Amino acid sequence: MPRRTLWLILATVVVSVACYERADRNPYGRWLSEALAIIDRYYVEPVDEQQLFEGALDGMVSRLDTYSAYLPSSQAPQFKEAIDQQYGGIGIEVSLEGDDKQLTVMSPLVGTPAYKAGVRAGDQIVAIDGRKTAKRNLNEIVGWLRGREGEPVTISVEREGHDEPIDFKLVRARIKIDSVLGDLRQRDGSWNFMLPGEEKIGYLRINSFGESTVEEMHRALAWLTKRDCQGVILDMRNNPGGLLDAAEQVCDMFLPRGAVIVTTRGRDERIRNEARASGRGEYQDLPLVVLVNDRSASAAEIVAACLQDHGRAAVVGNRTWGKGTVQNMISLEGGRSLLKLTIANYWRPSGKNIHRFESSTEQDEWGVRPDPGLEVKLDDKQISELVEQRRLRDVVPPADLSPGEPEAELPTGSPTEFDPQLLRAVEVLREEIAAVDGPAAA
Repeated sequence: MPRRTLWLILATVVVSVACYERADRNPYGRWLSEALAIIDRYYVEPVDEQQLFEGALDGMVSRLDTYSAYLPSSQAPQFKEAIDQQYGGIGIEVSLEGDDKQLTVMSPLVGTPAYKAGVRAGDQIVAIDGRKTAKRNLNEIVGWLRGREGEPVTISVEREGHDEPIDFKLVRARIKIDSVLGDLRQRDGSWNFMLPGEEKIGYLRINSFGESTVEEMHRALAWLTKRDCQGVILDMRNNPGGLLDAAEQVCDMFLPRGAVIVTTRGRDERIRNEARASGRGEYQDLPLVVLVNDRSASAAEIVAACLQDHGRAAVVGNRTWGKGTVQNMISLEGGRSLLKLTIANYWRPSGKNIHRFESSTEQDEWGVRPDPGLEVKLDDKQISELVEQRRLRDVVPPADLSPGEPEAELPTGSPTEFDPQLLRAVEVLREEIAAVDGPAAA
């Protein structure tokens, strides 16, 4: 036998023995297996082994921290869809509206089966494949609407001006979810990324950080550049976060070479990784303002903190959520379920920890605070008005109009009329643009 082969066999034996001894020293796995077997054999009612397994994992992970979680096969696909920014469906945004909680189309997505078939904002979906939607929860209904690409589905809608429900026979397609939005839809359904007015101020709403966010940002900024944009507001209010890599690449667009974007630290605060700007960003001199609120978290906080610490953007709004932990997604059961496990913390370029711990107080350092003088609080009435007006501005104009039917009127005016936080951001950005331009010649 060749000596090399003998050494490989000996090495394999040593590793196998080491793994066996380690498992033997940690008896919890064996005890858990024994408990499952006892429950399966002696419990008074028949048990579902999959449910026992899921319950054991959920209980185990729930002892760790708020953001670690076990996602069973019933939840893992939806999580993956949110990160991938795509799913199988018909392409509508829905909500339960009114006192009777009627399932209502908020807006069809441009180019999707629902949009092409003529489904409109305001349509009330009363049945899906013959199943009534009344008194059903939203998650259950969304499950009926989504499915495999190429599968048929029929929705029945009630529409103002029609006596009888209208049936739409649709075929599910791959639906892409935009994460970078503008202020208003144009007639063709595309976004207008410029705010109304003479200043040529760009307005980018980043709703999350997914697989396509960086590409969407490049397209939106190129669109603005062609129209001689003078400065941009990055609105990350209500952005729950997403992919760390996407947040780093967005920061890289605006920073000089070598600038620290974010540091991740693991156990004992040891540095796992330090991301720095490449210097290849095309918008290093573009005036910026960032909008955040108390629902801006994780990756959104990374971007806000980075741009604030380097003096690249003023931060306007409210103090952010304070989620400064990194989660890895680990596939289990052959990819059917997921383990979302916290492995590190985010640290700002300034060396401060973003995370808000259970023991943290309002006086402690966590999250991202607005710059001095730029905190803008909204009361409940202002928030409700903002949500309603934003809903109206996000509607896609109908693709099909009956003969003689007038085109729907698109919203007009500036969103600053109902959004005090955005108004303050515009004021700050005007000052930045004026400072770049310098004093006018007499």
